[in-house]
Amino acid sequence: MATYKTQTKQLLNNYACISTLEANEIALGESVTVSGLPAPFAGTFTVLALPQYLFTGIDSITGELLFDENVPVANQVLYACTGTSVEFVVDYSGTVTYTQTCSWITAAQILTWLGIATATADDTTFVTQCASAANNFIYRRRQECGYNDSLTTSPGGDVTLGTIMYGGALYRQRGGISDFASFDGMSQGSTNGLSPLVKQLIGVDRPQVA
Repeated sequence: MATYKTQTKQLLNNYACISTLEANEIALGESVTVSGLPAPFAGTFTVLALPQYLFTGIDSITGELLFDENVPVANQVLYACTGTSVEFVVDYSGTVTYTQTCSWITAAQILTWLGIATATADDTTFVTQCASAANNFIYRRRQECGYNDSLTTSPGGDVTLGTIMYGGALYRQRGGISDFASFDGMSQGSTNGLSPLVKQLIGVDRPQVA
């Protein structure tokens, strides 16, 4: 979860466009919660656009969003919001909360892949953490590669398997302190990353295909 301070706000043609004080990682189509700003800006909304220029309204014929490309405005988030028009104004009183909780796989799927039929309470707790970490990490990696995925439904069986395999790899690293690099004797230490097979399954490190 990330929370950002607001910097500006405006509302035109039932679309709100606010900007954050700092750079944000908000993605198109995701959900944000706006707090601290007066109605109707506050609430939970779906991000419809991340414009980089001043919002000037919509085309009366096509309904297309319009912007003034001579006036750049950084870190903007645009969403549908019904209310009286508000001209572009500075407002630092609000916050924008962006929460990404991916739930593509479960701990049980990792245990099945690992071949663990009966897990102890400690194992179950740790593998649950591995599932959460794998879900969110693989989601972010795909997002960085340009994919716009659902947080609740895996894009496909290949991505599901890749996420399970990564979660299993995290589980197998339990207690692997010896993998840390050390200056003792100037040892090199080892580096662990995504395997080529996992990368292939989750579709990263290659151009996205429409």
